Amino acid sequence: MTRIVIIGGGPGGYEAALVGAQLGAEVTVVDRDGLGGASVLTDCVPSKTLIATAEVMTSFDASYEELGIIVEDDTPHIATPARVVGVDLGKVNRRVMGLAQAQSRDISTSVRRAGARVVRGRGRVEPHQGPDGSRAVVVDLADGGEERLTADAVLIATGGHPREIPDAKPDGERILNWTQLYDLSELPEELIVIGSGVTGAEFAGAYQALGSQVTLVSSRDRVLPGEDPDAAAVLEDVFRRRGMNVMARSRAASARRVTRKVNGELREGVEVELQDGRTVTGSHALVAVGAIPNTSGIGLEEAGVALRDSGHIRTDRVSRTSAPGIYAAGDCTGVFALASVAAMQGRIAMYHFLGDAVGPLNLRTVSANVFTDPEIATVGYSQADVDKGKIDARVVKLSLMRNPRAKMQGIRDGFVKLFCRPGTGIVVGGVVVAPRASELIHPIALAVDLNLTVDQLAKSFTVYPSLSGSIAEAARQLQSFKVSEEA
Repeated sequence: MTRIVIIGGGPGGYEAALVGAQLGAEVTVVDRDGLGGASVLTDCVPSKTLIATAEVMTSFDASYEELGIIVEDDTPHIATPARVVGVDLGKVNRRVMGLAQAQSRDISTSVRRAGARVVRGRGRVEPHQGPDGSRAVVVDLADGGEERLTADAVLIATGGHPREIPDAKPDGERILNWTQLYDLSELPEELIVIGSGVTGAEFAGAYQALGSQVTLVSSRDRVLPGEDPDAAAVLEDVFRRRGMNVMARSRAASARRVTRKVNGELREGVEVELQDGRTVTGSHALVAVGAIPNTSGIGLEEAGVALRDSGHIRTDRVSRTSAPGIYAAGDCTGVFALASVAAMQGRIAMYHFLGDAVGPLNLRTVSANVFTDPEIATVGYSQADVDKGKIDARVVKLSLMRNPRAKMQGIRDGFVKLFCRPGTGIVVGGVVVAPRASELIHPIALAVDLNLTVDQLAKSFTVYPSLSGSIAEAARQLQSFKVSEEA
């Protein structure tokens, strides 16, 4: 029987374990913290659960008056500038972590039921292959002792951990990374978010919705510098309109705990110093400046696995590393920091090694989502690709303000953007900025994956009224480009 050892139980690891066991291999998963990894325990599942609460609050705050909803309790009169709803952060976080632990247990049950073995501990790869090409993995067991495993193939799926600023070390109380937020029992009065990438923007928006006064410190010209510029502009406008202090071109140099006077009282807080000498004070600071791959100290380079300067593992499109018999998946590869991509990399690795039919990883068909309010979903080629001449494409952007369902729901911000090839009209990309954009991107993702044309997308029935109707309408507008080109 083929022996496979997987180091890391996140999406890349546990999905690979399910496939490997299904294909008849003897699979052992070495995991330190619980199956699901950071994605389930401290990152994706907890953050999106928190955001679900924030989303309800934002939706209600933004539209209850317009929709004619009357609040009949001791809430201030509708003309009084006060929030209608509040939040018990301790209760929210207990629910967040309860769901994360439940999801981890469900995954563990599924993996064991499939026939894989789970070993709690930290694994490292021995440097040399055996005469039969096998690899040895040594596990420092969680309850003490050591176990030596022999594998015909090893999959590294060790994920990453939060990057730190040297002079802004998290203490878990006032200066926090995103894994420590769920220990808070009370809502931060004034939260300073350092970093305006996806993680920073999501938490900044969520805590603003929950009721914190948020300052977002961005070293770049705009929020979400890696996303569609039109989408980022909409989100930044929404942030500012809702009262967020967005500080562009402001790089944080340090963060330290201070005692400050608030309304005549001395209170614990933080002071963030920027590289230009300015300072920002608040009650708490969240450091969200990216992640570092968990690739050190597990024997990779000694085993012949090539790493990038960033510490990420170099892989090809079927998840192979430079070392025979060693594959890698997930955030430790730096390919695309998404749970869906990690899972696909892990599955592809198993299909490839075990001789099953496999298609190489195609990042052009990956749909991604930023869980802000509104959400930002993307797939395929981007506006940057068009602007840089990487692809010749026609572009249409259609505001949701024209959409009847959006008007009914009080949605004011958002758009649908489609990219298609001139001449053929094949859909090659799209952007959706809207509530539940993560759901609305799916028909565009199918169009990109299956090489559908704007004609086919435009002629598909959509529900009236619906937000998805704007996708078909954007396709119809691209049809007019196609007709004019043919004329």
